[in-house]
Amino acid sequence: MKNAELNRLIQKMHPLASVTAQALPDCPDIALWLVEPESMNRAFSQEEVDQIQAYPAYWAFCWASGQVLAQAVLSHPEWVAGKRVIDFGAGSGVVAIACAMAGADRVIACDIDHDALYACQRNAELNGVELEVHDDLFTMNSETDLLIAADVLYDRANLSFLEVFREKAPEVLIADSRIRDFDYPPYQTVSEHSSHTVPDLDESDEFRHVTLYHTGISSLSP
Repeated sequence: MKNAELNRLIQKMHPLASVTAQALPDCPDIALWLVEPESMNRAFSQEEVDQIQAYPAYWAFCWASGQVLAQAVLSHPEWVAGKRVIDFGAGSGVVAIACAMAGADRVIACDIDHDALYACQRNAELNGVELEVHDDLFTMNSETDLLIAADVLYDRANLSFLEVFREKAPEVLIADSRIRDFDYPPYQTVSEHSSHTVPDLDESDEFRHVTLYHTGISSLSP
């Protein structure tokens, strides 16, 4: 199975890269168009490293927090069923897809990267669900019940989003593997998990530890 346009986009990162439809080991109900590991299994020159850093194609990987949050949603469909959901920093769209599969009434995948939004749509098609897409959370005025976000706190400057999320939705659910000693009331820990990026980037163990945080009008059972 091939996707010519996604292959064209991933080759902005590296001309030898390609994507394939890959099942997620910790979330086997979902498959995504992700970078083919073998196409990148080589030593890179400094020029190639610079090109990858200039266009890292985050949408072509399923990060640990996304995989954990998607599986949590599928295991607890009552968290999203019948709700209007925004997936902020959607990337591949894995969590948005899980919300649609779990019975959300409306799902909007939001990402500033238009290539990511295209990938979200192709991945939704791959899984037989429908998503809406939007490129700017700050201009969104849609009625929303729940905002979800996975691995968007990788820079401490992004912690300011925590208040923005609460302004955009009465409930917020976050998965994060980057911030240690997370203490931002009224956000509370829901559960802790271990996972990894797909394809596996052989990240350090600290980035394989994912915590779910929630704030809002309902309580969530882990």
